[in-house]
Amino acid sequence: MQLGESDVQMQATITIEAERTAATATDSLMPKPGRFAALLSALRCHWPEYLMEAACLGLFMMSACSVTVLLQHPSSAIRQTIPSAFARRAITGVAMGLTAITLIYSPWGTRSGGHLNPSLTLTFFRLGKIEPWDAAFYVAAQFLGAAVGVMVSAVAWGMVLAHGSVRYAATLPGRYGVGAAFAAETVISFLMMTTVLNVSNRARISRFTGIFAGLLVAIYITVEAPLSGMSMNPARTFGSALSAHVWNSLWIYFTAPALGMLLAAQLYLSSRGIHSVFCAKLHHDDRTRCIFRCNYKALSNPITLEEKVQ
Repeated sequence: MQLGESDVQMQATITIEAERTAATATDSLMPKPGRFAALLSALRCHWPEYLMEAACLGLFMMSACSVTVLLQHPSSAIRQTIPSAFARRAITGVAMGLTAITLIYSPWGTRSGGHLNPSLTLTFFRLGKIEPWDAAFYVAAQFLGAAVGVMVSAVAWGMVLAHGSVRYAATLPGRYGVGAAFAAETVISFLMMTTVLNVSNRARISRFTGIFAGLLVAIYITVEAPLSGMSMNPARTFGSALSAHVWNSLWIYFTAPALGMLLAAQLYLSSRGIHSVFCAKLHHDDRTRCIFRCNYKALSNPITLEEKVQ
């Protein structure tokens, strides 16, 4: 009987996972290094990816601050030319969506995985694709990168960035209050993670994952920003809040994005199973190393897999 591509991928993945389980059982009989040794090992081996993740989110925040100044500060010529708040949000959305796409497909983003978001990282950790210390260092790097990115922007733009209409590109609940902001952040995060998982784990369209993510960023900023400021990212919100000293409602952006993405992951697992999650990268390039629990070859090489299954 001739197997379809999806059947081949599923059977091959199960075979690989079975081999990995057997290897894990063997490894469990060996003495394990202490936690501190594991920490040092992760830091020594994977520090370039940590720095790249921090740098990418720092660049994203610098772009966010600059775009916000140009489109929202009262003295900006662009702000004076475009009186429509909706039009300015749409332009901001396009700019930030393109920024996200550029970073995800950049050499740094390709190597680090282009998460740029602690909620995304923690969700892939929940899915078993990231080692614990790598997840911890990624999250720390993302918070550090966001904070530094805003600080660099503050040096570049001066007091313009602190103006009330800009506020260091801070994300805050809109006029409908914290309840609406929490609900909105949960929904957009759920939809983002659902999209990432369903696109990145399909061979024919996986290379477009970053583009789908960037398009959603653009749409969310245009449509959803009046509800919550459109964060979807605790590190992004923290970076602005730290410089702006705006801490009200911070809990929303630390809980709702993670909740939405974890719910999306659980739904994906229920419908497709853990064996249908192949890697934690948003854009996988075989020319760069992958530090995750990667099974991307099972997705990208169905012919080889069919031979292995047989």
